[in-house]
Amino acid sequence: MYPLCVRNFSRYTTVAVIAGLVLTGCGSEAGTGSTPPSSAPTLPSVTQSAPVGAGLPLTVSRTGGFAGFNDQVQVGADGVATVTARGKDTIRCKLDPSLLTTLSTAAEKVDWASLTPSKPSTRHPDDMIIAVSANGKTARLEDPQLKPLATPVTTLLTEAAIPPGKLCTKI
Repeated sequence: MYPLCVRNFSRYTTVAVIAGLVLTGCGSEAGTGSTPPSSAPTLPSVTQSAPVGAGLPLTVSRTGGFAGFNDQVQVGADGVATVTARGKDTIRCKLDPSLLTTLSTAAEKVDWASLTPSKPSTRHPDDMIIAVSANGKTARLEDPQLKPLATPVTTLLTEAAIPPGKLCTKI
């Protein structure tokens, strides 16, 4: 029979190994198991040359996250939104005038000229990226310079466009 200290050491070692395996599995980016690895999120490239301070057109993309989002909403100055979502048909809808005004006003408050163009990348596994592109610039929604857009973009993604809801009439 082993001394008590050897038995306790063995138990602690077993617990530490199991905890290490569990934690390693939580942070794995390799996509092991039955879930296929997700491809890198693709973000729109905006090439329109709109004047500085112009809010529309703009593109909102939502990629990644635990649910594996891959949605994109392109909003034109005329209020027509083109919505694409993973596994669904592309839909065109007309935004409710109140949402269009709120979105346009918020986008005009952003100093697009001072934004450094960047392609938002994942910061951790299951990172959900909501990016906004306008005037040739793209940034994550949580960028402090995009703060005026936080509420209207959230409304756009949740209540208007995916799938078209009460704030976006299908055309």
